[in-house]
Amino acid sequence: MSIKVAVVGYGNIGKYAVEAVQAAPDMELVGVVRRDAAGIQPPALADIPVVTDIEQLAEVDVALICTPTRLVPTYAAEILAKGINTVDSYDVHGQLVDVRRELEQVAVKHNSVAVISAGWDPGTDSLIRGIFAMMAPKGITYTNFGPGMSMGHTVAVKAIPGVENALSVTIPAGTGIHRRLVYVQLAPGANFESVKQAIKQDPYFVNDETHVYQVDDVEQLIDTGHGVVIERRGVSGKTANQHFKYEMRINNPALTAQNMTACARASVKQKPGAYTMLEIPIIDYLYGDRDALLRELV
Repeated sequence: MSIKVAVVGYGNIGKYAVEAVQAAPDMELVGVVRRDAAGIQPPALADIPVVTDIEQLAEVDVALICTPTRLVPTYAAEILAKGINTVDSYDVHGQLVDVRRELEQVAVKHNSVAVISAGWDPGTDSLIRGIFAMMAPKGITYTNFGPGMSMGHTVAVKAIPGVENALSVTIPAGTGIHRRLVYVQLAPGANFESVKQAIKQDPYFVNDETHVYQVDDVEQLIDTGHGVVIERRGVSGKTANQHFKYEMRINNPALTAQNMTACARASVKQKPGAYTMLEIPIIDYLYGDRDALLRELV
């Protein structure tokens, strides 16, 4: 039986989430939830129900929440309370454990499942860091992002008063230290210095070296490519000088959407509650017969 999936939000991630669900052999896209459902819809949604409230869809097993990060906890709690599983890509590392704890209570009460922070960092990169720590329990792991567009940081800048459009680019400086290059297109009458200070004081940027530039047209700069290099140097047992390295170069929203879709599959295999990707067996994310997957991958 197909897993019935709704996509909530149709921005950068939502567009790719629609494609990922449509490509999944065990899923059915039952609709898209967006604020402007009554308006003219893009061609990609021509044959898909578009509604303003998830309750307008007949049956939903899992909702992929593709909204800005700061809206995720509210949307997830509301949908979980309807008995529908949720998957999100919440990306504020320092707060995700608290969000997980809050959604755990709602999910258990309403017999549903939340998979939070199901992007690539946090998300699949979390799995890699966990595997590295298992292989060398003592040591240091460095996660170096970029160079590339950070969706979470970009959305955070767009929410600042006076910003008409924005792009935040992450530049790795090595050993887990990053530089943020922020390009802003100001709304009419906005003061650049005020916007600049607001960006630097935002929780997304306050701990990093951040440079803000005013431009006339942000769209001319946007490239959704991104990447990461994760390295760990540590000790296996009593043997030192172990060195592990993982690297990828990606289309940021496409990979995020694919990971969320895999988590939708995993969500229907879990007991009620809230989970990060690190807490779910990897095989639960995969489509196919369990024994066949084991023969192929083990």
